[in-house]
Amino acid sequence: QAQLVESGGGSVQSGGALRLSCEVSGPGYSPVSGYCVAWFRQVPGQAREGVASIDEDGSAHYAASVKGRFTISRDNVKNTLHLQMNNLQPEDTAMYYCGLDRLRAPVDCALSPGAYNAWGQGTQVTVSS
Repeated sequence: QAQLVESGGGSVQSGGALRLSCEVSGPGYSPVSGYCVAWFRQVPGQAREGVASIDEDGSAHYAASVKGRFTISRDNVKNTLHLQMNNLQPEDTAMYYCGLDRLRAPVDCALSPGAYNAWGQGTQVTVSS
C-alpha cells in the first residue's frame, strides 16, 4: 500500500513562496515516476481541486489559477514529489494534499481528484495579505 507524507506548509505573506514535499513509500511504489502523482488543495466547505500533476516523461499539467506561479517536480532518487509555489496569494490558502493513482498509466495525468486513490494527510498553507 502506498504511503504519502506531505511537508513544507506554513504561513507566508502575499507574494511569498513555499516549497511543499510529498514522500512516497511502500512496496512497489518506487520510482515515483511510474505513477501519476499530483497536488491538490481544499478549503473547508469546498471540493478538493487539482493544482498540478506530472507524467512519467516529466510533462506537467497545471490548473489555470496557478500556472506561471507553481512548479511541480519529482525526485526519483528520494521518491519525492515537490511543489514550488511562488507569488502566493491569499486565495491560495488551503490544505494541500498529494495524491497517487495506483491504477492508470502515468500519461496525461489528470487533475481530477476522483482519478487518485492514495492520499497523504495534507499540509496547511496560509497566505495573508
